[in-house]
Amino acid sequence: MKLGPADVVALIAERGISKIVSAKGKAVDTLAVKDADEASLLALLIGPTGNLRAPAAIVGKTLLVGFNPESYAEVLG
Repeated sequence: MKLGPADVVALIAERGISKIVSAKGKAVDTLAVKDADEASLLALLIGPTGNLRAPAAIVGKTLLVGFNPESYAEVLG
């Protein structure tokens, strides 16, 4: 399922996402949704295709985007 920018913003609001963990290569960015503007959120979440980057997973109130083994282990326990 492809999600564009408007869909991603709606998903964050509907699911009450409070934290984003975004991995790009070896870099991992963690962002509190309440402290970020929409442009900052979308910069972490939207890939070159204009859709939500993959893989993406919602765990509780956290949205994981991209893949970093340490980040997944930390969030999933």
